[in-house]
Amino acid sequence: MNYIIISAKIIIFIAIINVWFFRFNKKTPYRGGDASSMKTEFASYGLSESMVYLIGALKVLSALSLIVSIWVPVLALPAAAVMVILMLGAIIMHFRIDDSLTKSLPAFIFLLLSMLIIYYSY
Repeated sequence: MNYIIISAKIIIFIAIINVWFFRFNKKTPYRGGDASSMKTEFASYGLSESMVYLIGALKVLSALSLIVSIWVPVLALPAAAVMVILMLGAIIMHFRIDDSLTKSLPAFIFLLLSMLIIYYSY
C-alpha cells in the first residue's frame, strides 16, 4: 500500500505543477466555462485575479508538501487535507457555472487521491 500512497503523492504533485506552471496560459479541456487561461477561468467563476495567485500558491505548496511527506511523513495529513478543501472548492466552482462533469474530473480524481492519503496517514 505504501507504493500506492507514494504514487498518489507523485501524481498530484506532477499534475499541480503542470497546470500551474506549464499550462497556466493555455486552453485545456478541463478549464471552467470557455476559459483559455487560468486567469480567465477564475474570472468565469467570479473570482478576482488575486484569488488566482492565492489558490495557486496553496495548491503548489500543498503539492510540494505531499512530495516532501514521502520523507517527512508528518506533512502528509495537513497537505492532503488542504488539497481536499481546494479540490472540493474546484468541484463546487465547476458546478456553479454548469460545467460538464468532464471538466470536474481532474479535481475529483485529486480529491479521491488526497482522501486516500489522509486515510492511510492515520
